[in-house]
Amino acid sequence: MAQKIELKVLTMTDEKTKKKAIEAVADIFGIDSIAVDINEQKITVIGEMDAVAVVKKLKKIGKVDILSVGPAKEEKKEETKQEEKKEEKKEEANKENK
Repeated sequence: MAQKIELKVLTMTDEKTKKKAIEAVADIFGIDSIAVDINEQKITVIGEMDAVAVVKKLKKIGKVDILSVGPAKEEKKEETKQEEKKEEKKEEANKENK
């Protein structure tokens, strides 16, 4: 299952360190997406990877604080639930019309 890891890299203050951080994390197997907010010094990594490996790679660039680690939100489940509710409403309307 995919994980979402939010980290704060305290030394990431310019484009050069941002690029280094992205390159370091991109080497790890199983990463689906990387999002960086340079103003908040925050990196968000989503994928099926080891959180410890991500932190180890980023520690080579500078001090790292782990903000959160948890499951990535899956929008597909929410969409299927909504579709099921719509289908149920259609079936109920068809029964009432007959």
